[in-house]
Amino acid sequence: MPYALFSNDAKLSKAYPTEADVWKIARRSGLVVDVVSENKKVAPRPVLDNDYEIRACHCEANEDPARNKAEAEREARLEPELSEADARDEAA
Repeated sequence: MPYALFSNDAKLSKAYPTEADVWKIARRSGLVVDVVSENKKVAPRPVLDNDYEIRACHCEANEDPARNKAEAEREARLEPELSEADARDEAA
């Protein structure tokens, strides 16, 4: 069963083969925030910002979740990654 990013009942992303694939896309898009766990766990847990949710979905006509994943991975490789020093410079 493929998965996608939703806001309310609106499908916001393409369909991807697994829920983990959608988490990767959401993280790269800046939609994931870390919050402190209520259970006093040491590490924060990731959550989606703005009440977005990842859930199972049906594919659109002619949509291929595996192809969507491959395209997203290819785009991620082409995007320049900021080093920590670059990120600090941009924040300043």
